[in-house]
Amino acid sequence: MISVGLLVRVHARPGREHDVEDFLRDGLALIEDEEQCTAWVALRINCTTFGVFNAFGEECGRRAHLAGRLAEALLDRSDELFTRPPTIERVEVLAAKLPGEREPTSAVGSGDF
Repeated sequence: MISVGLLVRVHARPGREHDVEDFLRDGLALIEDEEQCTAWVALRINCTTFGVFNAFGEECGRRAHLAGRLAEALLDRSDELFTRPPTIERVEVLAAKLPGEREPTSAVGSGDF
């Protein structure tokens, strides 16, 4: 079960949108060996804004990811590709449905709505 994640947002420099797309697609290969990264999704939010969401079962997986190859590459190419540094938010996963799971799971006890 996943319990923590990262939500990353980047803003492409004008004319570099395709380079950011390629960078994010290629980023998948950089995290393939991260066994603790349960989910990794690269997103286009609008014409110039992109994001990544990833999830982990434990905090140690999130810390390892932040010290990993993709995080290093993101920071190394930040000035080249983005109008400002990436926004990296640590998030808690409240509920999720992932491939291979029969039913959605909740990281926090269910409440009445």
